[in-house]
Amino acid sequence: MLGPRKPDPFFTALLDIAKHVQESMHYANDFQIDSVSDLKGVSIRMKEYETAGDTLIHELITKLNTSFMTPIEREDILNIAIAMDDILDGMEHFLANLEMFSLIEIDEYMQKFMVNIMKSTDEIVLAMELLTKKKLVEMRTHAVQIKEYERICDEVLRTSIKQMFIREKDPIRIIQLKDLYELLEDTADFCQDVANNIETIIMRNA
Repeated sequence: MLGPRKPDPFFTALLDIAKHVQESMHYANDFQIDSVSDLKGVSIRMKEYETAGDTLIHELITKLNTSFMTPIEREDILNIAIAMDDILDGMEHFLANLEMFSLIEIDEYMQKFMVNIMKSTDEIVLAMELLTKKKLVEMRTHAVQIKEYERICDEVLRTSIKQMFIREKDPIRIIQLKDLYELLEDTADFCQDVANNIETIIMRNA
């Protein structure tokens, strides 16, 4: 069982990654789009977040490769870091496609996806804060909540696809919307991957 020492640098690095992903998801959820030009700016900003996230992952991998000991399994540290970064990659991909399609309307379903993804990253940060304090068992509550948000996103996907086929007549727009909804659902799945990794860390170390 892990002892109550000062925060481990690996756990601190995971918290930094979590906070970066959280910040980017809040940005994605809060942006206001009034024109294609606005959409381009948002897409560029999210790409900057994604690039900065890649740098944090690279720094963590370097640390793993040069450290003799780690507080938990190296594989678990790397897996949860990559899962968090996947969330950022997913949202960047969504916004890039939104910009590519020149769709400035964020419908109610996209909004619901984004809110629940954002809330998931809030839970991830809380879990990583507990990890830095080595309060592993308490992390489970946040893993459970993340999975609940993902469940909500599953329902949103089913409803959005159903309503899309009822409302939309343009086949090109149907293809575009379906792609966007599924990208957001994939991003919610990445949040669930983080929750699964949290539970693995608890199981192996608590």
